[in-house]
Amino acid sequence: MEKLLENKTILIAGAGGLLGTRLVPAIIAQGGQVIAADINIEAMTERLASLGVDIESNNLTLTTLDVTNEESVSKLFSTHTNIDGAINSTYPRNKTYGAHFFDVSLESFNENLSLHLGSAFLFTQQCASYFKKHENPLSLVNISSIYGVVAPKFEIYDNTAMTMPVEYAAIKSAIQHINKYTVAYVNDSRFRINCVSPGGIFDHQPDAFLEAYKTKTHGVGMLDVEEVIGSILFLLSEQSRYVTGQNIIVDDGFSL
Repeated sequence: MEKLLENKTILIAGAGGLLGTRLVPAIIAQGGQVIAADINIEAMTERLASLGVDIESNNLTLTTLDVTNEESVSKLFSTHTNIDGAINSTYPRNKTYGAHFFDVSLESFNENLSLHLGSAFLFTQQCASYFKKHENPLSLVNISSIYGVVAPKFEIYDNTAMTMPVEYAAIKSAIQHINKYTVAYVNDSRFRINCVSPGGIFDHQPDAFLEAYKTKTHGVGMLDVEEVIGSILFLLSEQSRYVTGQNIIVDDGFSL
C-alpha cells in the first residue's frame, strides 16, 4: 500500500535514535508530515542528514523535546495543533542501567523506572489530553518489547558481558498495561494506543550473542530496524482504525 499517511501529521519522540531516524523518511514516503523531536536537536539533524533525509523538506519539522520533563512535553503539545499520530521511541536511562540482577541497587532501579516508564506515562497522558482538547482522531504507538511479554532467555547472554536488564522487563511490560488503562479511561473510538514489541534489533552486538540469539528464532536472528517500521505505519494509518490496546510482536518466533 502507498500513501498510508497522506495528509497526516505524525510526531516522533526520539527521532534521533536508532528507530526514530528510520521512521522519519518512512513516514514522509507514505505522504505524512513529520514533527521530529529529540533531546539533542543537533545530533538528530546530523544523523537524519547522514541517512539522506532532506532536513529542509516542507514535510519535516525539527524540534527539541526532553521526554522526562513535564514542561517540555506539555509545551510541545501546546505548540502543535494538528497532530494525527505519535510514536514514542525514546529510551531514557541512567549511567548504571544494564547491570546484572544482583548488582542493581534500589536507587538505580527506581531512577530508571522514573526515567523510562515515567516518561512513557507522561507522553501517553499528554497525547490523551491533547485528544480531549482537540477531539480529532489520534493514534499513538508506544514501543514495548518481547521482554515485556515473556521471560528472558538468559542463556543467550553466555560468553558475553551483556544481560537483559530487570528494569527493562518491568518497564516494557508496564507500558503495555498503561496503553490499555489509558484507552479504557478515554473511551473514545477516535483515540487509539497500541504497542509494537520488537525482538532483538541488530546494533553491532557481540558475535557470541548474535549466534545464540539466532538459534532461538526461525532463522533470521537479530532483526534490522527497518523490519519494525511496517507494523508502526499500519498502526498509525486508517488501515487499523479500530485496533486499540493491542501489541504487535515482531520477532521471527523468538517469543514462541
